[in-house]
Amino acid sequence: MSVIPLVFTSGWASGINAYAVVLLLGLFGATGVSDEVPAALQRTDVLIVAGVLFLCEAVADKIPYVDSVWDTAHTVIRPVAGAVIAALLAGESGSLPELAAGAIGGSTALMSHLVKAGTRMAVNTSPEPFSNVGMSIAEDLGVAGVITFAIFNPVAAAVIAAVLLVLGIVTVVFLASRIRRFLRRRAQRREEKRLAGAGGHRPPG
Repeated sequence: MSVIPLVFTSGWASGINAYAVVLLLGLFGATGVSDEVPAALQRTDVLIVAGVLFLCEAVADKIPYVDSVWDTAHTVIRPVAGAVIAALLAGESGSLPELAAGAIGGSTALMSHLVKAGTRMAVNTSPEPFSNVGMSIAEDLGVAGVITFAIFNPVAAAVIAAVLLVLGIVTVVFLASRIRRFLRRRAQRREEKRLAGAGGHRPPG
């Protein structure tokens, strides 16, 4: 069977939480649940690092504004992780060129990352923190559920991932005004900090 469905699903999930994808796939491979997981993802050091980074993301992702800073820092990391995971999966199966798999996984991860980052910007226009916590938990459970399902039924999981990606894009479009409001607030805070710093270093008259 072609590895494309698993590549697509892992790319979508990597755009949301790449560390969770590495950790889950590695554990599935190490425990013998799946034979399709590359050996590189099953290494103990990889699992430990992925676990630690997953815990860091689990905390940062639930704090208003910190989550958006975290997303900004991962704008490159998540698509690259999606491409690397996809290439490793393709290399393991031999049914898809690794370069093509990397392109699919990386581009899908980029799209889902932009959806996540945009949604979080919109959520951060609300003063209460509970929506951030709820969104983060839903994302973590969604990634875990879809990746687990993909191990046993990759085609159905890929369809679910595609539907969720489309719904996410539509949601971001509807939330565009709130996203712009978040960006204006962030730019205003930066300008205030710049002016405060300039005032603090004003030469004596």
